[in-house]
Amino acid sequence: MCGRFALTATPDRAAAFLGLPELEDFPARYNIAPTQPVLMAIAGLPRAPGSNLPDRQPMLVRWGLIPAWVKDTREFPLLFNARSEGAAEKASFRAAMRHRRALVPASGFYEWRQSGGKRGQPYWVRPKHGGLVAFAGLIETYAEPGGSEMDTGAILTVNANADIAHIHDRMPVVIDPQDFARWLDCRTREPRDVADLLRPAQLDFFEAVPVSDLVNKVANTGPEIQERAMVEPEPEKARRRKPGADDSQMSLFQQ
Repeated sequence: MCGRFALTATPDRAAAFLGLPELEDFPARYNIAPTQPVLMAIAGLPRAPGSNLPDRQPMLVRWGLIPAWVKDTREFPLLFNARSEGAAEKASFRAAMRHRRALVPASGFYEWRQSGGKRGQPYWVRPKHGGLVAFAGLIETYAEPGGSEMDTGAILTVNANADIAHIHDRMPVVIDPQDFARWLDCRTREPRDVADLLRPAQLDFFEAVPVSDLVNKVANTGPEIQERAMVEPEPEKARRRKPGADDSQMSLFQQ
């Protein structure tokens, strides 16, 4: 299984998009992978009357959620994604869905088309009109046995729309800017109150650009991994699928 996305916007643009205070400087990141730190935004403290303080705050989160009840992380799978269809009931995500919903800013994500049961052609999936998107995220603070705490997170997924389904059957949940406040409001809105936001992106929102296999290696972190690549036609055998074949393996956003 592989997971990658990118955040190449400047800190000022990311802060303005999410409605955050000024962010510390950070470099463009072209190949973000699980276990690495990612920027997320959560609802902040309620504003006092007449206050100019922002009501959202940034967090640096390890990509790979660890539920608070886990005893031994070595025996627990890396939950960098959460299926939105059952997240509100699943033990691993239930508390985060109720109390710690977040936004994950991104310039786009990568997905791989399957070929013969193996990871095949990679694609850079980006907003067709440019700019940033916000994926639906979840945060869980894990207390390590030694007493230190670590903020961890996951990205929610949903069935892919027709723009992406020819590559893979899952895609990240995109929260529209007009819905940011509602998604982040964990004080007055329960998971059932925001369930309608867990839907595929609208058609024609994303475009999928074929890229080279440079993105397959985490060590490759430059802009060249997003350059358009030539795609060779798939062999006839690769295009044939057995009845009941399952393409759910090796997804970018799957759990």
